[in-house]
Amino acid sequence: MPSKAQLTHLSTLSPPSLERTWLTSPHPRLPIVATCTSDKTIRIYSLVNFSLLSTISGGHKRSVRSCAWKPLVKGESVLATGSFDATVGIWRRWDTYASADGAGGEGLASSMDSTTLDNDDNDEADEDEEWRFAVLLDGHDSEVKSVSWSPAGTLLATCSRDKSIWIWEDLDDGDNNFETVAVMQEHSGDVKCVAWHPTEECLASGSYDDTIRLWREDSDDWCQIACLRGHGATVWSVDWESGECIVPQDSSSDESTSQRKQQWTDRYSATGPRLVSCSDDRTLRIWRKEPQENSRPHQPSSMPSIIRSASIDETWAEEARLPAAHELSVYAVAWSKKSGLIASTGADGRIVVYRERFMQQPDAAANGTTTTTTTTTTTTTTTTTSPMDVDAVNGQDAVVDRPSSGVEDEKDSVSKGPQTEWTIVATIDGAHDIYEINHICWAQRADRGKPEGKDEEVLLSTGDDGCVKVWRLE
Repeated sequence: MPSKAQLTHLSTLSPPSLERTWLTSPHPRLPIVATCTSDKTIRIYSLVNFSLLSTISGGHKRSVRSCAWKPLVKGESVLATGSFDATVGIWRRWDTYASADGAGGEGLASSMDSTTLDNDDNDEADEDEEWRFAVLLDGHDSEVKSVSWSPAGTLLATCSRDKSIWIWEDLDDGDNNFETVAVMQEHSGDVKCVAWHPTEECLASGSYDDTIRLWREDSDDWCQIACLRGHGATVWSVDWESGECIVPQDSSSDESTSQRKQQWTDRYSATGPRLVSCSDDRTLRIWRKEPQENSRPHQPSSMPSIIRSASIDETWAEEARLPAAHELSVYAVAWSKKSGLIASTGADGRIVVYRERFMQQPDAAANGTTTTTTTTTTTTTTTTTSPMDVDAVNGQDAVVDRPSSGVEDEKDSVSKGPQTEWTIVATIDGAHDIYEINHICWAQRADRGKPEGKDEEVLLSTGDDGCVKVWRLE
């Protein structure tokens, strides 16, 4: 039996917004987060004492829908914001939240300026003035729904209700200049989200047209390399697996354990990180790239020719569907880069956490068996390439296998390697009382009471009630 866990409410970021909050973005180095709100502001909170540090205002004329921190910046924090006013803002602030050595990531609580962190006797106006509105990126014709920085921090992707995706290059010339390098318009509907691959310049996007599309640069031009179809309604959110291989849980202790782990690592090296998506159809799906012949692991094909080669195209397949757990639209999904856990939330106000593990009975998995336990908190779904649908059984969500499409398993490279299953390890209903939850993400909590390097991972949920809640998985 898979182990159970419990989500415990640790704190609520204080004070909350008086209006709807859309999204919360953890800083890549510092124990702070940025939260987007309908009151046209961005709030910066501490993850040490969960208090408000700054309120950024004056840059946007309508709700701020999305924000993202630029990675790999030392001594300064750079924040991109997307608004319903169709613009993207770039904000900068010198890092005074941490010590001059710029330490980040782990054990940050000991290096934080306690006066600033505690927010005691600080003048909020002085704090706000330290955020500099660097530049306004104007180009979209309608609401900007999502912004995302590339792993190197040189490219910024934005998407909009105008059905387009823009890629901007930060010229890093000291004058805050950005250059438009691509505008992609293959989606036939509102583009809800964009997310960069954790280690490569590969972009994923989800849309109102029910598809997920992947993009890469080819001969100085950005083009679509794959279109993932399967969802029956709007794709609200996508997220990538960690850029480093995380081996699933293995409860067995037989001699085959090491072999399964090695096979898993080999498959990851061949295919790279997977992608998880959530949708208005109430499902969460995991997608894996099929390895290309004669291609280097984790590297896009080199294209010296000015003519686009078909070898840049990638084949992706639906590897699994997570256990059915939501009664309404699933708005957000987050894949932990530390633990490999997946969290989801949405219109039903429910938060669900999933864990992947190796199948204990490989023979049953090979036959496509799907196991549902008798408890309401733990459900398992076998990783399989067979099409599956979500039905309702006696008022409860159930996972139902459908007949195979006829493609032989040995021809499907996605099915190679050890079989795994996803289990629900924790669920909490009404996490924000009667309100919908718009976003969820994993973050590192900087706790002064813990030794360096032992910062715990927490979940942050952002809701229509204006609150950002911090949850501990126990």
